[in-house]
Amino acid sequence: MNSEPKVSTLTDQVNYQDDSVVSKTLIKKETGTVTLFAFDQGQGLSEHTAPFDALVCVLEGEVEIMISGNPYVLKTGEMIILPVNQTHSLKAIKRFKMMLTMIRS
Repeated sequence: MNSEPKVSTLTDQVNYQDDSVVSKTLIKKETGTVTLFAFDQGQGLSEHTAPFDALVCVLEGEVEIMISGNPYVLKTGEMIILPVNQTHSLKAIKRFKMMLTMIRS
C-alpha cells in the first residue's frame, strides 16, 4: 500500500543541532538514496570516496567541498557532482543543509 503524496519544504525536514551533523534519509532503494543533512558551523565529513557518483544540492548556508584536493565553495541553491572514486570531504563554513542523491548504477 502506497502512502498519500505530501508536499513539504526540504529545509524543514532536517534540523540543526549544536556541534553536530544530522541526517534524514528520504528515499532508500537498491538503485540509490536521497538523504538530507544539516551541518552546524565548523562540522563536516572527513575525506572519503564513494563507489558511485553523488549529487550535492545546497539548500541553505555555505560549505567548502574538497574534491581530489581542489576546494569548491557552494552557497544556497548551488550544486556539484562528486565523481565516483574521487576523494572528497565537506566542511561547513556557515551552518548549511544539503540534499545528497546517490545513484547506484
